[in-house]
This record gives sequence, C-alpha cells and structure tokens, in this order.
Amino acid sequence: MGETLQICQQRIKLLTLSAHAKINLTLEVLGKRDDGYHDIASVLQTIDLADVISFQPSDDLEFVCQDTSGIRIDLLEQSILKAANLLRAETGCNDGALISMESVGIPRAAGLGSSSTDSAAVLKGLNELWSLGLSTNDLTLLAAKLGSDTPFFIRGGTALAEGRGEKITPLPSPDQFWLILLCPRFPSIADKTARMYAMLSSSDFTSGNLTNNLVVTLLNESHLNFNMLCNTFEKVAFDFFPGLDEFRLKFLEAGAKRVHLAGAGPTLFALVSDKKQGRALLTSLGNEGMTLYLTHTL
Repeated sequence: MGETLQICQQRIKLLTLSAHAKINLTLEVLGKRDDGYHDIASVLQTIDLADVISFQPSDDLEFVCQDTSGIRIDLLEQSILKAANLLRAETGCNDGALISMESVGIPRAAGLGSSSTDSAAVLKGLNELWSLGLSTNDLTLLAAKLGSDTPFFIRGGTALAEGRGEKITPLPSPDQFWLILLCPRFPSIADKTARMYAMLSSSDFTSGNLTNNLVVTLLNESHLNFNMLCNTFEKVAFDFFPGLDEFRLKFLEAGAKRVHLAGAGPTLFALVSDKKQGRALLTSLGNEGMTLYLTHTL
C-alpha cells in the first residue's frame, strides 16, 4: 500500500515554467559566413509575454496542447519533441514525460522568439524533472543545436548575442520599461527569416558598433537610451511584408514616437513612458487587423 502511494505521488509530480518572449534592442547583420549563416551583433531582452509549459513524469515522451487557438499543433509538437529527444540523446536518459502547453501567450512566427523560448523551456524543465543536473552552460551548449536564438532563452534577461546568435554574453538589465507590441494578422510565411536575410545586400551590413555602443551604455548606466535601438531587417521588412508600412504609420499616427521591428518581424513595437501612456496608446490604436499587447521588460 505504501509503495503504491509513493508511485502515485511520483506520477503527479508537476513542474510548470513560463517561456518568455524577447525583443531585439539592437540587431545588426555583419556579413554572410562561409557556412551560409550570417554573423550578427544583437542585444536581446526578455519581456513579460509568455507561453506556459508543464512537465510531469510519464512512461512515454508525449506532448499535448491545451490552447489550440490558431496554432499549428503539428509544428509546435515537432519543435517541443525535438528539444526533448536531443536532451535524451545527449544524456542517455530514457525517462518519459508528459509535456503540456497550458497556454500560448506568444504569437507564432512574429519575431518574438516563440519556438526558441519554448525549446529552451523544454531543456530546462526536463533537466529538472529528470534530475539530470546539467548546468546553465551545459544547457546553453545544447540549446545552440536547436536554433540560433535558443541559447539566449536559457538565461533570459538582457544579453549580447554574437556569431549566428548562439554566442551569449549576459548583460546588466536596464531599468524596467513598458512597450506596446503590434502584431499584424498576416498569413504565415515559410522560411521567413532565411528569405529576409537573402534580401539584404552588402550595403546593409554594419560593423556592430551600434550594438557595442549600447553594450557599453548598459555596463555603465541603468537607464536605457531609447535612441540607440536599431534593426537591420527594417531595411527590407516593409517590402517583404505587404501592408506592414500601413501598420507602422497607424502606430505613429496613434502617438508612438518611434516604431521598431521585433526580430525579423512582422511584429512592431513602440516604447512608452509608463503603463498609463501605454493604455492610452492602445485605445488610440483600436485592433482592426492586428493583435496588441501592453507589456514590460523582465
């Protein structure tokens, strides 16, 4: 009887993690590499927008999604199980797990790192559930095998990303600030990021100095200089996404001082002085053809 109760208690062990989205405070493309990727310099920042993922023991390795609103479950499952199987292969662990996406808070393929942060959460969650004892550095190395952005999400916060994005240097986080995300309701585009890289010409490549200047500022000041934000993909995004410039103009007309592209887009974001100003800007924007979020940095 006591043994049966112990097994039941083990079975219902539940671990829940929040997988947070990111924005790029800077994103410079430095040039194309011999392996076909591009070297970048980017300052990444996590924000308070997240997917919620739960883990519990199971005989098999399986995934379920509780929130099915407008999501390609097959692609989500493929990404989640790829991370889990990588962890198994690298550690020799044969344990199972039921991985459940409790809620999907991050828009997909929007430039906010949804797939990458989910994959990082799987590595962290299963490392704990299976008592593997991998360090943060160990998990970061594994994450690099899943995607260029994934290593950043092992730690989150604020960090410099170099190489193809997998070389992560943690940075002091600036004082918390508020922002509005504007996510246009565009159809998903296959190989979006690769196609946008292909649109860049050598004249669009930069030296990384803009990112370096922001890094130096963050190392010496707690207040973020909003004038230092930049994104190379803004040079091609408004041609790549038909109608995106109309959303940018709508953002400006509603009162945004400056509009930025999140990652490779199509999400746009604008910084606001506080939550009150953010709510006023949300009211001015309405929501026709877009999804809006008022959030802050972590």
